[in-house]
Amino acid sequence: MKRAIFPGTFDPFTIGHYSIVLRGLSIFDEIVIGIGHNQSKKTLFSIEKRMEIIQQAFADEPRVKVQSYDSLTIDFALSVDAEFVLRGLRSVGDFEYERTIADTNRKLTGVETVILFTESEYSYISSTVTRDLISYGKDISAFLPPHVTI
Repeated sequence: MKRAIFPGTFDPFTIGHYSIVLRGLSIFDEIVIGIGHNQSKKTLFSIEKRMEIIQQAFADEPRVKVQSYDSLTIDFALSVDAEFVLRGLRSVGDFEYERTIADTNRKLTGVETVILFTESEYSYISSTVTRDLISYGKDISAFLPPHVTI
């Protein structure tokens, strides 16, 4: 079985994240979405709420699991027996950071990183922008996966 983790803060989980996971399911048998505890980020939603949102998005997809973790991402991957880390890239600016992490993870553990480029219609969507829109009371339904409400 090919298992990957899809790690992130997901505050909130957007339609761009959703698209990466759906496309990843054509490559992997199972994807564990890992919500990391990031002490340096001030989050809008609790971990429980973020897990609820993601579970709602994938309610009909048994190959997607959701867990939180408070460790290095690569240690989380090993703890769930994942052979791969799935990442999405929106821009060239994301590339160097992701490459450094991918190279380090592969050197430490042999776990490979698979990168999917965000579909162009979602490339402008980020959790940061979505949080800003929420804080100003804007409708963000177009930024969320189908059937997900916040």
